[in-house]
Amino acid sequence: MNTNDKEMFESITVEIKDRVATVSFFNPKGNSLPKVLLKNLTDEFNQLSVNEDVNVIVLRSQGGNSFCAGASFSELQSVTNYLEGKDFFMGFANLILAMKNCQKIIITRVHGKAVGGGVGIIAASDYVLAQESASVKLSELDLGIGPFVVGPAIERKTGKSAFSALAIDTQWRDAYWAKEHGLFVEVYTTVEELDNAVQNMALKLSKNSPEAMSELKTVLWEGTEEWNTLLPARAKISGRLILSDFSSTYISAFKTGA
Repeated sequence: MNTNDKEMFESITVEIKDRVATVSFFNPKGNSLPKVLLKNLTDEFNQLSVNEDVNVIVLRSQGGNSFCAGASFSELQSVTNYLEGKDFFMGFANLILAMKNCQKIIITRVHGKAVGGGVGIIAASDYVLAQESASVKLSELDLGIGPFVVGPAIERKTGKSAFSALAIDTQWRDAYWAKEHGLFVEVYTTVEELDNAVQNMALKLSKNSPEAMSELKTVLWEGTEEWNTLLPARAKISGRLILSDFSSTYISAFKTGA
């Protein structure tokens, strides 16, 4: 696939209406996130954070049964040295930091499966609404690394015990487990119900004081100031481990369906 074809399929769109910014991302490969999408999402959150025409942000993905399949395996397979590995995982670190530091409350709409970095995005959101078919999984240990970069965000929402269970046994957890452990606020039976709930919450927040919401977000994220150094340190760990023979064999087998 050439660069132009790739750009046709991987996309981020932003729509601003009634002081609500809706950020949508798409990748035909399960809404997985290569470096370019990670960077573009990070840039959008940084820009919307200071956009005076926006009071609240809605994050969603498009199409398919996956909210986000996490890291792009194609790009992980192409990593040949430590600096490339660290740089890739810094994409997730930078996105989580941008969401954390964004002055606007971020509502995330989850319509399907979320794996690895996708769970990290959910955890870095301020308010998450999901459809009943949504489920979460941390598969990093199977890959030969670990949920190091996304771990602090997930642990902040779920607590140490639930994060440990997700990280160690790498099994799928359904939407109601995610709600019980703080990743989701509400779960809806149909997509229509989910969309109505997201719209209603976004419109409600759009009428609130931007200054008050910004101050509230600062309070809600107290205690995460060290993440500016913690997440890059975690990216270094993943960048080193992804070069192992174990990881290389796992990715190759996964991509060939072995």
